Amino acid sequence: MANHKSALKRVRQTKVRTERNRQRKTTIKTLRKETLGAVAAGDVKAATESLSKFSSAVDKAAKKGLIHKSKAANLKSKAAKAIAGVA
Repeated sequence: MANHKSALKRVRQTKVRTERNRQRKTTIKTLRKETLGAVAAGDVKAATESLSKFSSAVDKAAKKGLIHKSKAANLKSKAAKAIAGVA
């Protein structure tokens, strides 16, 4: 365990950031499931609204460095493609 004051602070900061990142990733996964669930149900309107929220969350995560920008683009592309297949 860390003994220096600055090292103890870093441990606290890491703990908070890890929890925040875990929450953001969980939110992205949930929004993705909602979007694809609406597509599977054939509800284009709900899927489109859900895609908007999902895209926003993914963009914010990429901006913060939580996920890579290419992965963000791939996730959004797959979701949009799924909606386009229904519509």
